[in-house]
Amino acid sequence: MDFSYFDRAAGYLPDVCFERRPDLGIMLGSGWGDALKADAAILSISYSDIPGFGASTVAGHAGEFRLFQLHGKIVAAWCGRRHYYEGVGWEPVVLPVEMLRRMGCEKILLTNAAGGIDPGLRPGDFVVIRDHVNLLGLGPLIGPAREEWGPRFPDMTAIYTKHLAELLHAAANRLGIRAKDGVYAFNAGPCYETPAEIRAYAALGASVVGMSTVPEAVFAKACGMKVAGVSLVSNLAAGIAGGSLSHEEVVAAGTEAKLRMAALIGDFVDRL
Repeated sequence: MDFSYFDRAAGYLPDVCFERRPDLGIMLGSGWGDALKADAAILSISYSDIPGFGASTVAGHAGEFRLFQLHGKIVAAWCGRRHYYEGVGWEPVVLPVEMLRRMGCEKILLTNAAGGIDPGLRPGDFVVIRDHVNLLGLGPLIGPAREEWGPRFPDMTAIYTKHLAELLHAAANRLGIRAKDGVYAFNAGPCYETPAEIRAYAALGASVVGMSTVPEAVFAKACGMKVAGVSLVSNLAAGIAGGSLSHEEVVAAGTEAKLRMAALIGDFVDRL
């Protein structure tokens, strides 16, 4: 990856971003953009203003960086993400994580909308990610090694921090939100999977499938950050419920669940 790409982005961010280490960084996926409640806003920056980053190209992604206070904590939230399938390389995909690392942030919450594979899931459920399967077999650490990004061969035995997963479950339990543990399968996209692929992913132990999250999780873990992940089940994966799939369905599921999303994030932040 081009390290100067990140230097230019960091040089644009105001000094206030680096004056106090955020207590939590958040990556908001499809439909999650409206799931933030701030006690006090500090700043807001459009993605299109950050050099090299560019506006989000996917519906349901706000494309805005927000720094704010919530429950006495400083939260740095990236409202919308860039995806590998957009064809612009790994730099935009992991830029939010790299900026959080430079801010000194030690914890990150990754969110997404995903297709449900586990037969016990239904649209509107949440899945706390305990592990993942990288079906692409590629990731952002390919290329020259950087000391800032951890060891050349980082351990991925426990990418998702157990304590943070427990905090997510505690929040869900208090709020009466359905949440299960699960394994997230990462597919490059942008096309949805075939029913045969979903059967194969189920055999690998996947609970949900999506087109994001894993690159950020791998990069954050390599850099020494504590990682939490949660999926909103926006639909049942191909071949499970019948019918066709669409991104409009994903966005609609996020709209329906936004109050529960906001409550879950708020309670999670309060427990940190």
